[in-house]
Amino acid sequence: MKEILIVEDDKKISRIIELQLNHAGFVTTKAFTGREGIEAFNDHPAFDLVLLDIMLPEASGYEVLQYIKSRNSQLPVIFVTAQDGTKDVVKGFELGADDYVTKPFNFDELLARIKANIRKSTPEHPAKNHIDFKDIEIDLISFSVKRQAQEIELSRTEFDLLYYLVLNHDLVQSREQILDNVWGFDYEGGDNIVDVYIKYLRDKIDRDYDEKRIQTVRGRGYVVR
Repeated sequence: MKEILIVEDDKKISRIIELQLNHAGFVTTKAFTGREGIEAFNDHPAFDLVLLDIMLPEASGYEVLQYIKSRNSQLPVIFVTAQDGTKDVVKGFELGADDYVTKPFNFDELLARIKANIRKSTPEHPAKNHIDFKDIEIDLISFSVKRQAQEIELSRTEFDLLYYLVLNHDLVQSREQILDNVWGFDYEGGDNIVDVYIKYLRDKIDRDYDEKRIQTVRGRGYVVR
């Protein structure tokens, strides 16, 4: 069974998350301060994922994140926080956060993000050379893409964007998340580049097909379904 560390100072929220995760088949450990979170990690460094608030007593979520990532950079950490300003989100990603969910949150979305991040961090994930999603086939060796067995020529950035969206299928990705994961933290341009490349992808992936895979979720971002 997968084990999750919950670092959340609101005991009511922590208990709700714990009950829902236990019901979903996860083993959980709770910590209510940043220091307790670090101690729990030190006591049991084999957690599969950490859910981490930003505003914590004794040590901030940022400090806890830095501590954990300095000792296990592969351990997925998801910020679950009311701090949803762009600066807060960017700072979290720059320090190594893998994802974020803002409060109040829908638990189904949180659960989906937990599963996706654990799936990405498993040892077998990097070894996969081929990914299929419905009628889309992605070959990571030849960097080729097919839809309904028809090969589609993509640039490397288009390929990386499609791969990221397919890898996180059914999970809405904000422009900030896409920028961080496809273009990287060093990218200094505006987030409108995401919209431009989404259009490029749609022209190649969806234009000739009745069923559109790349969808816009107004006010939130993009998703492949």
